[in-house]
Amino acid sequence: MPKSLEALVDESSFALVIGIGGGGDVVGTLPTSRYLRWLGLKTMVGGLTWERYVVDPEPGPRRMDEIVNIELLSETVGLADASTRTKKGIRFTESIVAEVLNERTLLIDPNLGVQGIASGLRRAMRKLGADLFVGIDVGGDVLAEGTEQGLHSMLADSMMLAAMVNLDSPSVLGVLGYGSDGELGFEKLSENISRVASYGGFLGARGLTPEDLTMLDEVIAKTKTEATALAVAAARGKSGEVEIRGGYRKVLLTPASAITFYFDPLVVFERISKVAKELVRTKSLDEAQEVLERLGVPSELTFERNYEWKKYASSDRLYGGNG
Repeated sequence: MPKSLEALVDESSFALVIGIGGGGDVVGTLPTSRYLRWLGLKTMVGGLTWERYVVDPEPGPRRMDEIVNIELLSETVGLADASTRTKKGIRFTESIVAEVLNERTLLIDPNLGVQGIASGLRRAMRKLGADLFVGIDVGGDVLAEGTEQGLHSMLADSMMLAAMVNLDSPSVLGVLGYGSDGELGFEKLSENISRVASYGGFLGARGLTPEDLTMLDEVIAKTKTEATALAVAAARGKSGEVEIRGGYRKVLLTPASAITFYFDPLVVFERISKVAKELVRTKSLDEAQEVLERLGVPSELTFERNYEWKKYASSDRLYGGNG
């Protein structure tokens, strides 16, 4: 039987809390990190070397050899600080979070596929002494089968889900924002969560607190993130249908949008995701991309390589300013 988040915390001492979808997902890790620290754990937050086009218009995630001021823990995992950036001068959201928190963050490079992510994380966790991995997805598309309408970006989440269940340490999957990325609709997301729960995969939940909101306000003001900002808005009473990505998508905000739901990633991997299982043996990003293409599943890498974002970048409020 899966253990609750609290039970796993009792058995752990140091948790990595990682935004698994790239972009601003690292901002969504902060409430869970605060909660785990309150429960007595040491934590470190982080995310992927893959920024949204509003930060880095070059397609795909950056390789470690494209990054300066990073301390490598393995070939795919490194420690970042406020000065960490690409060789072209682009700062990662993790660099900004490191500056605000005044502590180092973690960056994970997915270019070597799921095998590279998992092996790199295992090595990094041993070096750090970390014994719990918590992956946070803002929005919830990680809970998709891969066949649902409205999906746009299944690659990073699915790769990280596949890696999480192949670590040497326990892992937890968290979802903040309940559909705030505009991918899975509210009803379909609720249906999939119910399916996870029916298999014993629901581990608990926690809503945003006033202290969380204070921290998130500071970080969001300095970054380009939208989905976590919607979770904050929901915590302050905003509800109903709102437009995101310059009107490219619409999401339904409810009080559930301000809650992080925790799941057993193995249940999601085995019972829900039709994509993650196919990615386990991949050893490169291109190989993982080919799997999604074969399955007919939408990938954010296709979107970026085709420069589809240029079609609506001018109307994206994040493109020209912070959000």
